[in-house]
Amino acid sequence: MAPSFDLWAKGSHKGTPVVVKMENPNWSMFELEGPSEDDFLIGNTPTGSREKARGKNAKQLTWVLLLKAHRAAGCLTSLGSAFVSLGSAVRRRVASGRTDADSTSSNENKTVKTRFYNCIKVFLWLSLLLLGFEIAAYFKGWHFDAPKLQLQYVFTSPYGVRDVFDWVYTRWVLIRVEYLAPPLQFLSNFCIILFLIQSLDRLILCLGCFWIRLKKIKPIPKQDAVADLESGENGFFPMVLVQIPMCNEKEVYQQSIGAVCNLDWPKSKILIQILDDSDDPTTQLLIKEEVQKWQQEGANIVYRHRIIRDGYKAGNLKSAMGCSYVKDCEFVAIFDADFQPTPDFLKRTVPHFKDNEDVGLVQARWSFVNKDENLLTRLQNINLAFHFEVEQQVNGIFLNFFGFNGTAGVWRIKALEESGGWLERTTVEDMDIAVRAHLKGWKFVFLNDVECQCEVPESYEAYRKQQHRWHSGPMQLFRLCLPDIIRAKISVWKKFNLIFLFFLLRKLILPFYSFTLFCIILPMTMFVPEAELPAWVVCYIPATMSFLNILPAPKSFPFIVPYLLFENTMSVTKFNAMISGLFQLGSAYEWVVTKKSGRSSEGDLVSLVEKKPKHHRVGSEPNLEEMKADLQQEQEQKARKKKHNRIYTKELSLAFLLLTASARSLLSAQGIHFYFLLFQGISFLLVGLDLIGEQVL
Repeated sequence: MAPSFDLWAKGSHKGTPVVVKMENPNWSMFELEGPSEDDFLIGNTPTGSREKARGKNAKQLTWVLLLKAHRAAGCLTSLGSAFVSLGSAVRRRVASGRTDADSTSSNENKTVKTRFYNCIKVFLWLSLLLLGFEIAAYFKGWHFDAPKLQLQYVFTSPYGVRDVFDWVYTRWVLIRVEYLAPPLQFLSNFCIILFLIQSLDRLILCLGCFWIRLKKIKPIPKQDAVADLESGENGFFPMVLVQIPMCNEKEVYQQSIGAVCNLDWPKSKILIQILDDSDDPTTQLLIKEEVQKWQQEGANIVYRHRIIRDGYKAGNLKSAMGCSYVKDCEFVAIFDADFQPTPDFLKRTVPHFKDNEDVGLVQARWSFVNKDENLLTRLQNINLAFHFEVEQQVNGIFLNFFGFNGTAGVWRIKALEESGGWLERTTVEDMDIAVRAHLKGWKFVFLNDVECQCEVPESYEAYRKQQHRWHSGPMQLFRLCLPDIIRAKISVWKKFNLIFLFFLLRKLILPFYSFTLFCIILPMTMFVPEAELPAWVVCYIPATMSFLNILPAPKSFPFIVPYLLFENTMSVTKFNAMISGLFQLGSAYEWVVTKKSGRSSEGDLVSLVEKKPKHHRVGSEPNLEEMKADLQQEQEQKARKKKHNRIYTKELSLAFLLLTASARSLLSAQGIHFYFLLFQGISFLLVGLDLIGEQVL
């Protein structure tokens, strides 16, 4: 009796059918039958049947191989198309000739910007000169992978100098050993120590976040406060002022006003202020018309417009808090123009104030409607997810202090007044008021489970300007607040946390060592090999820190390498901003409104459609539609004229510097250093050519 194979026979399993079909000129798939039981019968199978089965299996194998070849060809075609598209984009960028120097609205001081760029160019030309020198030495017989043997040869052989070039190179080696390597090694060791301290701080924050998750720690409001909210109109419903400061943000005004007008809170206990600093008359009319629409629907909403924009956002908020009706409000909720709070936002935040008289701020986290729009938005999502999930949450739970994010937060008005109110002295008015309130003894609560939707910048130009403001402002504030922190009647631990951890380590040291270590020292050690940078500094610790940073956004794990490279790439902007703020340079005091795209999630759109007014306005509707049409036409014209990608000269110069250093490390057979410099140089190149964010065709 012929043996049978139960593994295949059980359940009449016949394999997974494969669909393969070939139609000239394209290939697709048709169904191939899986192996049947007869294909595995050996003993009594007739010879003809066996031959037929062999022919059938051979035919199936042929089709499968053709399918795999087709897939491989498809991958190669896709890669080819990608490289062609990349090449076309680079050609367009170079042909247009637009650089960051052409931007009239640039928020960087021209003198400082030029000096910084010139320093980078000096390093670049010097590295190119040294690379040519080292290549020539290589062909003359000098071995780069054994500098100690070179020195032994130089010092012990009286007849070692064979010609002029060898004499010059010998002098260069001696200069490197005696004058260049010691200070470079000292600076390298200093930056490594800063790097390790900052990495330790990040590790402690991650452990704190892990402990919070393990123990399921979260701020919980008083039970009677929640019960009061559920009991109806007679419950805990204090008077809340809602403010939306905006300036020429015509893309997002409708969705933000609609979201706050739909907040689930008694109409008699909420007052909404639309604080419009727009200097565009059309935008002013549109926002005013939107406010009038909601007023007719019964919303307690007012429109305020400042003719003179003194103090930017801080001045706008300060002016609004001076209104006479504000004294009737106990709390103020602040939302930027692109933020869309959920209807239950106030019901989930305000209860934390009841019976907690020392709580001055309740902050919600952000979520992003356009986080998957392009590579730039995905990388920002990683950064901000870590900021909220780890930094804000850990500091809120263990220290009751963190930097106010400027929006999606509710303040106790008494805390604002006791802390001195809004001040226009820096471009980070949110951090300023948070530090002053902390010095007065107020506590902060961060709610990681309450989210408010918003946007992240989609273009590198907008992101770069935002980061410049976010990193120059803290340095301004540090200079101004340091005497107050020292004199404040708070514990030594709180002073240490504010001065060393909050300001120095996370706002100054991080951009300093990131730029200096990976963009300056590392390339220089390739040309001065006597000063060494260990492989664990270049590879292992940065990879570990990137892994920790990406944990709050697990879906972003495929982008861990681009994230590591992009963070180092952004260090040039952050370092420049930090220097501007620290030394009071002109660019530190300029405010540029981050450009919005006006994207909304489908859920928000459905919600607004469901709550759309039943009746229509008669008098102003035609005018509004006409204005909207004119506005759309105006936007399209402006987009055609002004919207374009740029070439960023500093990033491009650093790209060539790092690529030159990678070529030098290749001659020295330094594997990890070569790959890091190569990919970091490519990252700078892509950013310098503005290929990472929104692309304008």
